[in-house]
Amino acid sequence: MSGIYVIGAGMTQFKPQPKTEVHELGRDAAWAAIKNSNVDPAAIEMAHAGHAYQGQCFGQKVLLKIGLTGIAIANYENACASGASAVWGLYNAIKAGQAEIGIAIGAEKLSSPTGGFTPLVADDLESSMGRVMPSVFAMAAHKHMNRYGTTREQLAKIAVKNRRNGIRNPYSPWLEEITSEQVLNAPMIADPLTRLSCCPVSDGAAAVIMASSKVAKQYTSKPVEIRSAVLASGIRNGVGMADDHSEMTIRAAKRAYEQAGVGPSDIDVCELHDPFTIAELIHYEDLGFCAAGEGGRGVDEGWFDLNGKVAVSPSGGLLARGHPLGATGVAQIAELFWQLRGECGERQVRDAKVGLAHTVGGGVTEIEAGATSVHILAV
Repeated sequence: MSGIYVIGAGMTQFKPQPKTEVHELGRDAAWAAIKNSNVDPAAIEMAHAGHAYQGQCFGQKVLLKIGLTGIAIANYENACASGASAVWGLYNAIKAGQAEIGIAIGAEKLSSPTGGFTPLVADDLESSMGRVMPSVFAMAAHKHMNRYGTTREQLAKIAVKNRRNGIRNPYSPWLEEITSEQVLNAPMIADPLTRLSCCPVSDGAAAVIMASSKVAKQYTSKPVEIRSAVLASGIRNGVGMADDHSEMTIRAAKRAYEQAGVGPSDIDVCELHDPFTIAELIHYEDLGFCAAGEGGRGVDEGWFDLNGKVAVSPSGGLLARGHPLGATGVAQIAELFWQLRGECGERQVRDAKVGLAHTVGGGVTEIEAGATSVHILAV
């Protein structure tokens, strides 16, 4: 064995939990991961914690009541890629010999008694003028539809697929499937995206225990290797996120494939950034699962279903599970850990050996986005 391994994972259910403190959510996920890994908490040498809006020293507050104090704790804010950034940081710290065992945590609380949008970024020009993500992705959808002939019906099928997967996931709150007609006829949010084309508001947390090759086998006979961990930021492009592809995802994925020694055709299961149906479709193409413009055809032909060419969002993704920003990237790694160990029950991807996790985060005027991450895991 060589490399860095995930040896345990834990998660809370993702749903509005207005009466539960975010630190308690993080603590529940962290403790579940510790128990799942069989690691003595005293053996954990380092913690990396991701969140977007939860204040200073977040990781310290999460771990205090578990008794994990005095260790190295790093906190990450990278918008929707915050949790994935924490995994990336811990991966590199263990790889550099800074620790043998560490925990990566992601958590977010977005619900409130009064609801409302995620807070805007006051010092960013477009955000200060009221830019919200549904409108950004609606513009991206129209670009893709106009260029490639992608249809509303194809986008609706993505929501249907992800809800179908999500009701099989105990960490997702949904119990009933939906139809394409329901998606298309739901209240319009930003044309062509209806309410069921958008991820719901949710609170939640996830955590993974990671270890070096030196100690991983001491705790489990089924460790899952992180073959590559890539973090990238956007470049100036003139249109921000409102495009029919993600240049930085394509760039990050290329590096991740090279580091892992695999290609798109080797990926069995993928958890990608799908806050809106069009985002999932665009990222099929960005990640190389199909050629540019073929995402709609792939949806129609079932390429991305649970038993398709590559199973995308078997957890239900953000569309079914919700998107508590800092938690998402860690939750993706947890899902792949369980998938590659064959522990996902009704949503299990058959013979899954290689998985890919992908997040995008942060609207920043004049660049595509703030951050993207791609992790490839394998057994």
